[in-house]
Amino acid sequence: MLRGLTTVSFYADDVAAARDWYTEVLGIPAYFAREVDGRTAYVEFRIGDFQHELGIVDARFAPHSRTEQPAGQVTYWHVDDIDAAFERLLALGATVHDKPLERGPGFVTASVVDPFGNILGVMHNQHYLDVLGEA
Repeated sequence: MLRGLTTVSFYADDVAAARDWYTEVLGIPAYFAREVDGRTAYVEFRIGDFQHELGIVDARFAPHSRTEQPAGQVTYWHVDDIDAAFERLLALGATVHDKPLERGPGFVTASVVDPFGNILGVMHNQHYLDVLGEA
């Protein structure tokens, strides 16, 4: 059975540029990097209260074709201030995918498309805070 989130993988044609952008977004450097054929092919960040992993993989290793239009599942990362997080991502060069929207009391989601074509979701999630308080 599923036990919890381990790694979310995003893809980029230029992993080094994506690493630099996410270092700015997250405020931390990648803790792991791997080169293939003399260029950065994978980097990984550990994020948040439970040190979940965000990996950036060279697009040539993507398990699907990459199109001009982002698609697929959206993974949401908890943020304390959804509006500030959303505006900061836009200021750093992301584009709007879904503006902040209340999904119910204590649950607000938003998403952007990063400069590399990945959908990045942010969410204020009361359940996350409740679980964190119980831990």
